[in-house]
Amino acid sequence: MNKTPVLFIGHGSPTNALERNDFTNAWRAFGQKMPRPRALLVVSAHWYFGATAVTAMPSPRTIHDFYGFPRELFEFEYSAPGDPDLANEIIEQVKPEWVGRDLDQWGLDHGTWSVLTHLYPDADIPVLQLSINALRPLDYHLDLATKLDGLRNQGVMIIASGNIVHNLRRLEWKQPKLAYDWAERFDDAVAAQLADAPGDILRVSEHPDFDLAVPTPDHFIPLLYLAGLAAAEADKPEPLLRGYSMGSISMSCYGLGTNMNSCTHGSSATQLPAGVPPDQANI
Repeated sequence: MNKTPVLFIGHGSPTNALERNDFTNAWRAFGQKMPRPRALLVVSAHWYFGATAVTAMPSPRTIHDFYGFPRELFEFEYSAPGDPDLANEIIEQVKPEWVGRDLDQWGLDHGTWSVLTHLYPDADIPVLQLSINALRPLDYHLDLATKLDGLRNQGVMIIASGNIVHNLRRLEWKQPKLAYDWAERFDDAVAAQLADAPGDILRVSEHPDFDLAVPTPDHFIPLLYLAGLAAAEADKPEPLLRGYSMGSISMSCYGLGTNMNSCTHGSSATQLPAGVPPDQANI
């Protein structure tokens, strides 16, 4: 039995949910080419707080965790079901690590639904989110990822949604195709590390552009789940999509066990709507 694929998606602005561009077209192609999973477990950069938890409600709400964006984005709903029984399985799977059962606090944030609306537009596959524990060191997330590997034998697709390069203070929001040289250098260094030894991904923290590329860890940590799952299988992630947005956002995507061997290059991600200051955008 083939293991269910793993994806790392560079998600960008929430307005990607409403648009068709190089990146969202690629996400749609991913969903069409991969086998339909039993359920989706998403590690989103936007559920970053002081505990490890998994959503365990039967009908997770759509969270609009931003402001200043168009009204239609706040009206957007991704009404996928949850799966409380699977939440319990995940809690048991990772013991002795503790994972809390979230019954009513979170749901599906835009790091999840802005991607899933293209991957699986019918919203008919159960979706759970796993939080990023902000109090734990980076190697904790690599180790937790290896404990999730068994879910891939049960038809659960793990999706990590973040950005390898994510520096909102350096955004050039009127130049959606721009890539800073330091952003490209760091993105390339990560690509090389994933191709060589994904289990050693934390070596990139020593890269001279790390502090510019990763000023906060929230969007970088989802990549560690892809790397940890690859290490658990002694496998190498496949580059699926490379590209940049607004200078300081990497939109690169990687897969594990997807059997999609070609890497495409995107050049047209959505930009921020007029009136949304770059330092206040939640992307």
